[in-house]
Amino acid sequence: MLITWYPGHMKKARELIEDLVKNIDLIVEILDARLPQSSANPVLQELRGRRPFVRVLNKEDLADPAATKAWKAYFEQEEGVKALPLSAKTRAASSSLQKLCRSLVPKRCKPGRPLRIMIVGIPNVGKSTMINTLAGKKMARVGDKPAITTCQQQIDLRNGILLYDTPGLLWPHLEDQDAAQRLATSGAISKNAYDQAEIALFALAWLVEAYPQRVKERYRLEDLSGETTDLLATIGGKRGCLVAGGEVDMQRAAELLLLDLRGGKLGRVSLEMPPATSCDQPEP
Repeated sequence: MLITWYPGHMKKARELIEDLVKNIDLIVEILDARLPQSSANPVLQELRGRRPFVRVLNKEDLADPAATKAWKAYFEQEEGVKALPLSAKTRAASSSLQKLCRSLVPKRCKPGRPLRIMIVGIPNVGKSTMINTLAGKKMARVGDKPAITTCQQQIDLRNGILLYDTPGLLWPHLEDQDAAQRLATSGAISKNAYDQAEIALFALAWLVEAYPQRVKERYRLEDLSGETTDLLATIGGKRGCLVAGGEVDMQRAAELLLLDLRGGKLGRVSLEMPPATSCDQPEP
């Protein structure tokens, strides 16, 4: 099944960002630390110019620490780019992000010269949560469904920093279907755009390869060999995802696996590694 998802408001979002970036000092892109490359938007590279660029690796508490460290080093190879792992829900996140932004544009944050920061990110990576944490109160809607933010707003932190919130922006053509499947696995794409069973099989295949011990422990399995479909059926059977006649409800089994993964019940796992590095991640 080909995953394509580009809600109409996202076209308007790109146009808004193209216009807004002309008066911005620094861009902060919120990424999902579990899939930094897939959740990064290549459109921003076109729009950024030479402005400083901070890539926030959000949800780092759910991601494999070794993978996050590798991603930070990878992103910071690019001139003018800094990567900052954090959990947007914590107060420490606000302090560390503001400190980094101030250091990158030291001539701003003065009377009459506020530091103008544009916050961007694809749906469901925690952009609104980050903004609320920075503001110290609820300024942006937060939810577990993609495409919550649909309009731009300006937020004065009253400390020399102006934030510009923007709608969640996905690129118009999900040409890399592996990336699309990782995005669907994380919940960044509306579930109406993909088949849950297919995405669960994709996720399970990755987990078996990269984190076999986690899968064994979570679902009390001794053997992970065989077809991924059979393994998902075994997991569904063990967790009571059954219909009349004792058959496994594969849709329920798929939903259970994805909820476990998104909720951190399989431990801290990442869904991709930086280019030119091994995807064999050490088990804790």
